[in-house]
Amino acid sequence: MSEPNSAINTASVKNEYSAYGTRTIGAVNWLGLKTLYVRESRRFLKVWSQTLAAPAVTTILFMIIFSLALGGRGREVAGMPFANFLAPGLIVMAMLQNAFANTSSSILIAKVQGNIVDTLMPPLSATELTLGFLAGGMTRGLFVGIFVCTAFVIMPGVSLTVSHLWAVIYFALSASAMLALLGILTGVWADKFDHSAAVTNFVVAPLSLLSGTFYSIERLDPAWQMFSKANPFFYMIDGFRYGFIDRADSDLMIGVIYTLAINILLAFTVYRVFKTGYRLKP
Repeated sequence: MSEPNSAINTASVKNEYSAYGTRTIGAVNWLGLKTLYVRESRRFLKVWSQTLAAPAVTTILFMIIFSLALGGRGREVAGMPFANFLAPGLIVMAMLQNAFANTSSSILIAKVQGNIVDTLMPPLSATELTLGFLAGGMTRGLFVGIFVCTAFVIMPGVSLTVSHLWAVIYFALSASAMLALLGILTGVWADKFDHSAAVTNFVVAPLSLLSGTFYSIERLDPAWQMFSKANPFFYMIDGFRYGFIDRADSDLMIGVIYTLAINILLAFTVYRVFKTGYRLKP
């Protein structure tokens, strides 16, 4: 009589284990996605003086130096004071650099320290990994943009007035997303910090400086104008600047379509990298 009872008890334990011991994640692992995003955000928020305040101070110094060196007293660009023309471009430059730095450093440090497995082992799909890292990089870029914009608002000699809110929001999000995605690819590709620095020095920095941040491309030769119009950074800075000064050097719809297409392509590439485990899995 004891054997049937024992069998019943064993079956009951198995049923309870199946009911309570196995977690059903569902179509989207929201908890895992949230955890990854929180981790990526806390990485820079815990050292905010280096990741938020320092870029703001550096950008303010750029503003002061270039305003004094290139602006001069009473100099105007595009019919407005040089400082008002320069400020939106510097804001986007800071956002670009910091969105890139957040994702590239996160993945590269994990690879160098050997704990990238802690990110790959949890039940996170390629889409969730892409969204988690992307959201973290965008958050840092946008936070830096807010810090710098606030500093410029209270800075004497600079006047920032939003003329087209949609342009400010779209191009800020687009710029942060593009460099966050590029940072993910760089972190995956790089084997050491020199590789990441090479992308920063030979790709991100030149495209930023040659994007019309400090000048209007109308003053350039036709050949350089064509180069600028092939540079996606130009459209992001020009569109963001349009949101403040109500003037653009390019067709805004071309800029919207061009940046959106690049972001979609980069997002798909990042998804495939996580899906296949390229340079992440042995």
